[in-house]
Formats: sequence, C-alpha cells, structure tokens
Amino acid sequence: MSAIQVATKDDLDLVRSMFERIAADLGMIIDRTLEVDGVRAERVSKRVAGEGCVHISFRFGIVVDGKSHQGCILVPLSDAITMAGYLMMLSDEEVAAQRELSDLDASMKEAMLEVGNFVAGACDAVLRRSLPQGSSVRSEGCQGVRADVRPALEYGEGDQLIVGRAIVRVHEFSEFQMIVMAPLAAEQS
Repeated sequence: MSAIQVATKDDLDLVRSMFERIAADLGMIIDRTLEVDGVRAERVSKRVAGEGCVHISFRFGIVVDGKSHQGCILVPLSDAITMAGYLMMLSDEEVAAQRELSDLDASMKEAMLEVGNFVAGACDAVLRRSLPQGSSVRSEGCQGVRADVRPALEYGEGDQLIVGRAIVRVHEFSEFQMIVMAPLAAEQS
C-alpha cells in the first residue's frame, strides 16, 4: 500500500482555507502582504520533511472529544525570521539582515513564538467549523527542524495526515514552500 493517497476536494478546501487564513491574519499583524499560490493537498501515512534547509515547525494541538492530536505548519527558517522580524516592527533592511542569521536572540525567539500563536489562531478559525462542538485548536510552540528531517509530533507512525503545500511570498522576499500537516481529526465532515 502506498504512503500517499489522493486527497479529497474537502482536504484541498481545508488546506486552502488554512493557508489563506494564515496569510490574512499574519499579513494584518505584520503589515506586509503574504501571497499564497499553488495550493495542493494529499493524504500521507507518515510525516513529511521540509527540504533543503532548516525549517521552523509551528505546532498546533487539536483536542476532539478529550483526545489530543497534533499538527504543524513548516516554514523555512529565513521566512519564519522574516515574519517574526516584521512582527517586531523591524525595517525591511533589518529583516533582510536578520534572515542571514542562524542563531536567534531571545527577542527573535519570543517573536517566533508569537507568530506560532497567530498561526494556531488562524488554524483554529478554520478547523473549528468542521470539528465537534467543544473541540479546540491551540499553539503548542515551535521548534527548529534540520533540513530533510521530519518534525517531531505526537503522532502514531502509519496514521494518516492531510498534508497541504503552498507557494508563499512574504512582502518582496523570494517565494518559499509552506507545508501544513493536519491529523485526520481536522478533516471536514
């Protein structure tokens, strides 16, 4: 049996809504545009890795009927720094300089956690519509993930995930691939 299955129209609609809400919410907070294009979705039975560079995994927890499930949004480190830098109200030049760093100071780490809160809030706004009443989505922090390594999640190997990918551009910086991994608890009914 293949690890990849064709996504449903509902899967694609779900991840498209998540990417669009993340872009709208973060764009408003950082006062810069986030463009989203090329959204696609698939179902997989293992976590996927961010390719070619260090990524930040913005983890979110979904509680449905008292059971916890975990998903994440993967963003290349330099682009996560961009969002956090704009959240800190840094200038374009300061953000460009910060993107070159690999060692984050305490204020950048705090801003990164705040970006994670906005990402989780956007996911909550989208997912809450399809989850049973009383369910919740919340931020569960963020962590750096080496290139080509799958992010750590509370996840049973072999369980299905909805994986969405989109090409995103923050302000005038180069586009990058953003990845969402959502447990089937997030699946629309």
